Amino acid sequence: MSGYFELKRSGDQYVFNLKAGNHEIILSSQRYSSKASAQDGIASVRQNAPIDARYERKTAANGSPYFTLTAANGQVIGQSEMYSGTAARDNGIESVKANAPAATMKDHT
Repeated sequence: MSGYFELKRSGDQYVFNLKAGNHEIILSSQRYSSKASAQDGIASVRQNAPIDARYERKTAANGSPYFTLTAANGQVIGQSEMYSGTAARDNGIESVKANAPAATMKDHT
């Protein structure tokens, strides 16, 4: 099974997650004020996911590696979970690169 975006409503805002074929979340969005903005965010993830330079490999205060995906303008468009090590984080990046461009969308709004 291929990856997919899951668009949800959270109160009066919208969020999306990119899930791998095994249904694990591999990227989460910020909160958007409108459904159209969230859909634009999904389009931006699809466009920017294949570009390695758009990923920022980071380490949380507790030492856990994670990454963010940024748009061409430098705005963060998605963040990963916290990983147990850098190899797992790098596998997460590869999963986003592989799944996002052709991911379908499941609208749960």
